[in-house]
Amino acid sequence: MNLHEYQAKELMKKNGASIQEGIVATTPDEAVAAAEQMKTLYNSDWVVVKSQIHAGGRGKGKIAGTEQNGVALAKNHDKVREIATNLLGGTLVTIQTGPAGRVVNKVLIAQDVYYPGESEPKELYISILLDRGTGKNVFIYSTEGGMDIEEVAAHTPEKVHKEHVDPKVGLQDFQCRKMAFNLGLSGNAFKEMTKFIKAVYKTYINSDASMIEINPCLKTSDNKIIAVDGKIALDDNALYRHPDLLALRDLNEEDPTEVEASNAELNYVKLDGNVGCMVNGAGLAMATMDIIKLSGGEPANFLDVGGTANAERVEKAFRIILKDPHVKAILVNIFGGIVRCDRVAQGIVDAYKSIGNIPVPIIVRLQGTNAVEAKKLIDESGLKVLSAIQLKEAAEQVKVALA
Repeated sequence: MNLHEYQAKELMKKNGASIQEGIVATTPDEAVAAAEQMKTLYNSDWVVVKSQIHAGGRGKGKIAGTEQNGVALAKNHDKVREIATNLLGGTLVTIQTGPAGRVVNKVLIAQDVYYPGESEPKELYISILLDRGTGKNVFIYSTEGGMDIEEVAAHTPEKVHKEHVDPKVGLQDFQCRKMAFNLGLSGNAFKEMTKFIKAVYKTYINSDASMIEINPCLKTSDNKIIAVDGKIALDDNALYRHPDLLALRDLNEEDPTEVEASNAELNYVKLDGNVGCMVNGAGLAMATMDIIKLSGGEPANFLDVGGTANAERVEKAFRIILKDPHVKAILVNIFGGIVRCDRVAQGIVDAYKSIGNIPVPIIVRLQGTNAVEAKKLIDESGLKVLSAIQLKEAAEQVKVALA
């Protein structure tokens, strides 16, 4: 589960990190009121108006049909109203959203932290995630903040540093000092960075996050270290331990079909192809998607119905797949290990009759316990459903259906 920038920064703040403060607004009037409140708190008319969507590249992204960037500096309250009006309700297109973009429903009115002082502000990059290869959490950090870290790694890999944290002992003080040194910091900024890194690690562990990214992390002109931006991805499997974090979920930022599938306890991910998949088991689903590609098609989705593929679940799965207008055929691939194939076949027949006319061909491949009985049940149902036992046979039928 992804968090908005303002949610991520508040979570880090609760764990001891300093952040760029801000107030969320959903209307231009709220944005102006927030700017007035920020002036009272920080004695400056300047604020940054930041669109809140689950995608990066907002600063360079633009509202469709306009020249309005997703993040903009406002030097007075009239400008705050103008920018908020342009952003709210608009579709922000960034390098990560693709051409479809994302609708902006919230903006963050944030303090201006690039104020003049005793030294030049410096943008840094800090992130932490799991390194599956080593089985350890790893900090990835760089002096080149405010930029696409993949670009930095590609062109100047020597500027990207890694620090692995052994989960048995946790983050050590010497590691924090090493990172602060590699970031070129000294004096008070050095001390502040060691505290900041500890706070980020604490946030990562306490929230069961799978990734935290702060880009940019700013050394201010008065040598403070603050998170100017923040991205946190939470481990979905651990959300049962964090009802407070689950409450932060923004369904407006998720695909409506994927939300519906999640509510039905189906593992569904929408793709761009033309063959819908319904499979029990994630591994088999991946193999099925490969078979579809080898047959000349493209998978339209990843859908794992789980081990209890009864009529109700199958019907919900069919309805979700059929919401995609690009689907030209549906391949059902079930391995009857725990569940009997004849029960799944009956579920498919019952679901088909419940839905009524299904406008695309359905190919059903059932293998495992009672597979022969299942094939007979489908063949004798009188419905427009093609059955197969061998995967190769099902692939051939997909090829014919797409021809």
